[in-house]
Amino acid sequence: MNPVFALMRRRETVDCTVEINNTFEALGAHLRFDNGVVVHPGDEVLVHGAPVQIPYGSCQNFRRKATITRAGFLERAWTRATGDLDMMELCEFSFTERALS
Repeated sequence: MNPVFALMRRRETVDCTVEINNTFEALGAHLRFDNGVVVHPGDEVLVHGAPVQIPYGSCQNFRRKATITRAGFLERAWTRATGDLDMMELCEFSFTERALS
């Protein structure tokens, strides 16, 4: 994080629900803020509490606190301007004429 951007940040703590799925149909975790808080580009979210593991075939919800560190105006604008470039780093394309074995 750029030190200049750090001067313009503010934090807020909110209640949230972590929904974890570990089934054949779905594998993932979703975070829902209980009071409808919206996270914007450049914001950071830290969920507090002990790590969890759930057995295969189950879905569980956990109540937690989360700290949202809000980006300042400049950081938000920078994130919007460069976000597409960062996304392209995640993409890898490969084309071949032969079948994969």
